[in-house]
Amino acid sequence: MLAEKAGLALVTDKVAKKAEKTNDEQAWQAVLGRDRRYDGMFVYAVKSTGVFCRPSCPSRRPRREMVEFFEAPQFAQLAGFRSCKRCRPTELNGQRELPQVITRVCRFIDEIIEEGPTLDRLSEVAGVSPFHLQRSFKGALGISPRQYAELKKFLRFKTRLQRGDDVTTAMYEAGFNSPSRLYERSTSALGMTPSAYRAGGPGHAIRYALADSSLGRVLVAATEKGICAVRIGDSDKALETTLRGEFPKAEITRDDHELASYVREIVNAAEGKGIAREIPLDIQHTAFQWKVWQALRQIALGETRSYQQVAAAIGEPRAVRAVANACASNPVALVIPCHRVVRTNGDLGGYRWGTERKKQLLSAEKEQKAK
Repeated sequence: MLAEKAGLALVTDKVAKKAEKTNDEQAWQAVLGRDRRYDGMFVYAVKSTGVFCRPSCPSRRPRREMVEFFEAPQFAQLAGFRSCKRCRPTELNGQRELPQVITRVCRFIDEIIEEGPTLDRLSEVAGVSPFHLQRSFKGALGISPRQYAELKKFLRFKTRLQRGDDVTTAMYEAGFNSPSRLYERSTSALGMTPSAYRAGGPGHAIRYALADSSLGRVLVAATEKGICAVRIGDSDKALETTLRGEFPKAEITRDDHELASYVREIVNAAEGKGIAREIPLDIQHTAFQWKVWQALRQIALGETRSYQQVAAAIGEPRAVRAVANACASNPVALVIPCHRVVRTNGDLGGYRWGTERKKQLLSAEKEQKAK
């Protein structure tokens, strides 16, 4: 109760109310695609209009820098945004349409605060067999009930840290029953320890470098553990702003000299030559994303795979959409070659850095392979 009051006392702070998702880029891709499966999981607000919407809202898409994501409509309202009159995100019928049994299980997971409800218990709630629940749940959402529960637990944990709770309070209020269970998962899920994440990365030294390539300007950022971000764009200022927005309290400095060897490798990759050596990474990811990204790194230079083929390769043949989302949320372009994944019919599909760059990159890699 005291932790709840402490969180509510800070609710007037706009930053504290922002519900940072496991990956904002994945949320942004859902908004761009008007993906109804994400309705009810978050809302997005547009700073220029003061309006918040469901991901599937039919309105024109705003610029990315004008968007904030919130866990629920009430947080967007408390931050001063008003509900969209077109998609009506505060109404129940604005939630994503799922089979009734899946909705019932999701609500049960959302409401309980405990360490991992078992599949047997969830099947009792659903009134179906564990096997049927697992298959149906994954078919509807692209992830298993266990993965959904993990996602929601970390979401509660991260939201409380953003509101100002200390790590211990946030841990227990989110449903973790021991520090070891939290910390063994936090580095891979948050990309840093919980206390560092809570404060926006203070004490984390992040160095970055910028370089030219045939694809445009390339930003490479690294912690002492490895590469944490690779971005492609046209403007140095925009690339730097995005990096600082992701780690607002980290010690971020430009260091072209120290990162020169990494930059050379990544620029070579941008020219279609691929990555010649293993590059250490320090990136946020879920277990599912990591499986997908590891599979992408197995795709040889000059070759492509379909989203369906990648899903089959990781043993999740029905999780095609989830694979596409994992590709879209890749934080280290070129190092993890998400550009090598295309649609089944051979169409390029989407690419965070633009389909023209994807087309150019694949063409250069095919030429390199032919040599």
